[in-house]
Amino acid sequence: MHKNWPELASGLSAPLKELRTGAADVMKGFSALARAALEPRALDTKTKELVALGIAVATRCDACIAFHAEAAVRHGATRDEVMETMGMAIYMGAGPAVMYAAQAVEAYDQYAAKTQPAAA
Repeated sequence: MHKNWPELASGLSAPLKELRTGAADVMKGFSALARAALEPRALDTKTKELVALGIAVATRCDACIAFHAEAAVRHGATRDEVMETMGMAIYMGAGPAVMYAAQAVEAYDQYAAKTQPAAA
């Protein structure tokens, strides 16, 4: 099952905008929570995005995988770091996490490919 992860994430733009409008106070609170959680302190933001990606796998959230794979790439996560994170997600989430871990790697690869210059 091959998914286009960047397309999946961009397809949520309009529904998320509707949610931000329709549940404005809740979404403002959620946004503040996200900013506070991602603030680099003892853990840098890249590490926090890897944790979020592992949790996305363990909770089987496709959209979460898309958003956190993109953020992991943006914050400089390597494929080896993603693979190690997937190992932890599989350990914590058992068999179903294996299937979502494969999808998370696919998502990471798609976002990483978008950030690398095309070969001449």
